[in-house]
Amino acid sequence: MAKINYKTALVSTVAASAMFLSGCGLFGTEKKEQIDPPKEVTITDEEMEQTEGTNPVDKETTGEEAAVESTLKTELYLMDKNGLVVPQTLDLPKTESVATQALEYLVQNGPVTEMLPNGFKAVLPADTKLSVSVKEKVATVDFSKEFKDYQAEDELKILQSITWTLTQFDTIEKVKLQLNGHPLEEMPVNGTPIGEELTRKDGINLDTSHVADITNTKPVTVYYIGGETDSYYFVPVTKRVSNKTENDIDAVISELVKGPNVASNLLNEFNPDVKLLEEPKVEDGKVTLNFNESIYGSFEEKIISKNVLDSLVLSLTEQNGIESVVITVNGKAELMSEDGKKLTEPVTRPENVNTGSF
Repeated sequence: MAKINYKTALVSTVAASAMFLSGCGLFGTEKKEQIDPPKEVTITDEEMEQTEGTNPVDKETTGEEAAVESTLKTELYLMDKNGLVVPQTLDLPKTESVATQALEYLVQNGPVTEMLPNGFKAVLPADTKLSVSVKEKVATVDFSKEFKDYQAEDELKILQSITWTLTQFDTIEKVKLQLNGHPLEEMPVNGTPIGEELTRKDGINLDTSHVADITNTKPVTVYYIGGETDSYYFVPVTKRVSNKTENDIDAVISELVKGPNVASNLLNEFNPDVKLLEEPKVEDGKVTLNFNESIYGSFEEKIISKNVLDSLVLSLTEQNGIESVVITVNGKAELMSEDGKKLTEPVTRPENVNTGSF
């Protein structure tokens, strides 16, 4: 959510198409060589109230156009069949309270039920009521007593789902939780500490399997591939790397090449021999990476896998200040995508992630 800046704006004057892409619809529609860049317009619960009664589109709309304009694409962090918290972009009804609605669609047996992709489920206990208030980029969520009716093993996943769903909005950076108006300092079932606030820095789908001493590490979030053939989706995983690692971009590349934990059921298309030939160069939000030829993987020379490219872009734009990625091989920018398009422009983060219906 960039901090990728992964907090992409999800509402524009006219919302994007309500149709899902089937099959490998991991991202939204591509624009030329680039992944669709994020929109600049953000509307939160409070800001939507200020625009009530206005009609920025000065034309009549009927049928399919009207249906499109009545919805907005929102990333919901749901749980897949392997228990991983995964963003899925769904078309929700347009509302004045986008943050509240996003969380309401995380409630089991709620309005999201008929929209859930195959193998996915909502994370909040059934019948949970909630409200969201936003002030100075802090969202305070107040839950009803039903919030306590969850399994202990789901506690961290619930925290991650709430935090990452809310922080997709540009106006929210931190989250505070309450239960019936009383601040929650720890989760009510298994006692997971919450502290004063939750942020994306707390991580998601935490993987500490190869860490002996977590106190001397720092988090980096990378994206691996989940799902099945013809219905893949990207899964964010927070791994721990040594505090001695000075360059977080190097750390991200290293973890992508290393791949996910075998027990995670996640996939990785990076050739294990992929290496950076020089230090990444960062300028004005753009990072330039110079790889060896192993970045081609099983493809012919100058062609990069779409999954490899998308994993790189998603993972690197999670880093603060990184907005786009340029890839060169042996110092030359002659790379092509799988469909034969030349990657002549920096590749930006998609507006929406995992837009397919599975």
